[in-house]
Amino acid sequence: MGDPAGIGPEIIAKAWTNRALHSLSPFFAVGDPRAIEAVWDGPVARIGDPSAAAGAFADALPVLSVADGGTIRPGEPDTDGARCALDSLEMATGLARSGAAGALVTGPVSKVQLYGIGFTHPGQTEFVAERCGVSKENAVMMLAGPTLRVVPVTTHIPFAAVRDALSVELIVAKARATARGLTRNFGIEAPRLAFAGLNPHAGESGAMGREEIEIVEPAIAQLRAEGIDAVGPMAADTMFHARARAMYDAAICLYHDQALVPLKTLHFDEGVNMTLGLPIVRTSPDHGTAFGIAGQDLAEPGAMIAAIRLAAQAAERRALTEAVPAT
Repeated sequence: MGDPAGIGPEIIAKAWTNRALHSLSPFFAVGDPRAIEAVWDGPVARIGDPSAAAGAFADALPVLSVADGGTIRPGEPDTDGARCALDSLEMATGLARSGAAGALVTGPVSKVQLYGIGFTHPGQTEFVAERCGVSKENAVMMLAGPTLRVVPVTTHIPFAAVRDALSVELIVAKARATARGLTRNFGIEAPRLAFAGLNPHAGESGAMGREEIEIVEPAIAQLRAEGIDAVGPMAADTMFHARARAMYDAAICLYHDQALVPLKTLHFDEGVNMTLGLPIVRTSPDHGTAFGIAGQDLAEPGAMIAAIRLAAQAAERRALTEAVPAT
């Protein structure tokens, strides 16, 4: 459910309200049911086990209660709410890992609040990866919208630290996981990856920087040698218009805003964060807690609906293509 004081409870409730319109598979919320009841007067079914969700889904939003979020005030985050969000994330990740849930969709959290209770991960992506036994290099954050998928090689670090964080090995690891994820979750048999340069005009053959020559180009050459369709490095200011987007399945970007600015510009209300490289399916809406509008019935559920739909599609695709043959 994410932070109980944010818009997570509201957009989950609105997703359930629009379940038929968007043909959503049955889902259940994990968290404090009072957070939903504080912002929505629709039917809530408190369940004690995930197996009860499908039976309740037609008539009410199923909620698996995990922790007491304290005094819930929409728009006013606090320590109790952060603990509830973390406990809910821990529980939901475990349910997905065990197979009790087909996929994990995470609501928005406040990193500031989580850091205040001792959370040490850069974000939920890294937390889920650790719980799944996957190294951070092999867990890839992909942002997906109807016409664009982007992968930032570096994520939540200061821009000044990006250059030193980049390496041939890191780019190759992220690109491999991206290619596998596009096949595994989207059914793309021969994924096409386009790489952005770090510098303006992709370095202008070294005139504006040598990162493309010394880091990006060797990574692309290695990927091509492995049979991955990789092109670039490309000037980032010319690779996101409609004709350019038609030439690749995912854009590999070198830092956070290089990836997220075009994605959010094109698909702000539909963007989905999907973690590739995990043994489970994990998605989330690509927006924050929006404490400023929480509890005012102003939150748009489009990204949450898209996250739930994409999670279900990926889970179904995996179940069909990765089923163990009968012996």
